[in-house]
Amino acid sequence: MTRKPPTGIPLYYLYGDRDSDVELDFLHAEPILDRSGPNGWRIKAHAHPDHMQVMLIHSGGGTIRIEEKTHPIFAPCIFVLPAGCVHQFDFDPGTDGHVVTAALGFLGAVTAGDPRLAQAVARPAVLGIAGSGVDLPAVIDTFDWLLREFVWSAPGRRSAITALFLRILVIVLRLGITHARPEPAQPDRDLDLLMRYRALIERDFRVQRAPSTYAAALAVTTARLNAACKARAGRTASEVLHDRILLEAKRCLLYTENSVARIAHMTGFDDPAYFNRFFARRVGMSPGAYRQRGGTD
Repeated sequence: MTRKPPTGIPLYYLYGDRDSDVELDFLHAEPILDRSGPNGWRIKAHAHPDHMQVMLIHSGGGTIRIEEKTHPIFAPCIFVLPAGCVHQFDFDPGTDGHVVTAALGFLGAVTAGDPRLAQAVARPAVLGIAGSGVDLPAVIDTFDWLLREFVWSAPGRRSAITALFLRILVIVLRLGITHARPEPAQPDRDLDLLMRYRALIERDFRVQRAPSTYAAALAVTTARLNAACKARAGRTASEVLHDRILLEAKRCLLYTENSVARIAHMTGFDDPAYFNRFFARRVGMSPGAYRQRGGTD
């Protein structure tokens, strides 16, 4: 099934498929070539509103565009694509690997015992495997066996798939550690507040522009919210909010054919001229110029 959000960016359960093709509360697995080959090795920009993906590329190459950034594909690697993340693939012909698409409810259930696994797939990531210390044959074997269990109807199928999916999440967690600084050992109240603030922004940014209103909803002062945002994001609460508005505007400019005036309205601006000033002040060029340059900023 395909749905169109207000921005016009296609939302899929699986790219180009009806929702009945997916076990919506569970998981789907398939080889990359099953979907990319018939589509000319290009998967156009889209997002998955209720599902996240983990992709293994073990041979081939190409590029992946995640939001406004384009990354080269250097096999072997793993991509993490959280729900709602706009992405587009241009694979080299013959690129091989696996795609695992998991419902958010299923992800939450299997990671309930170890929140680190959910955190490992909470943000987009491009994770190279070479030199990471993670055994590539074991990674490929895990994805292979998950695909076999998915297409079989053998006893214990769901339990086997769950176990293999957990193993993939552990692989992602360990790869993430090799690609990033260690996380703080103690609970981080600033990070928790920032994440809850981002969740409210995601829901309301088109209609609510006052950080003080978000602070009240979070039962903290505006000063406390600002301090948390500065400590964990290096930005004020207003800047975090403006970043999300700007991201939506960039998505609309890059992935839809809506006019700049229409995009201004869709992102909560009553005055297109004010939207133009808002965008140009932060990006260094007008919305029209940004669209013409294909997102280079």
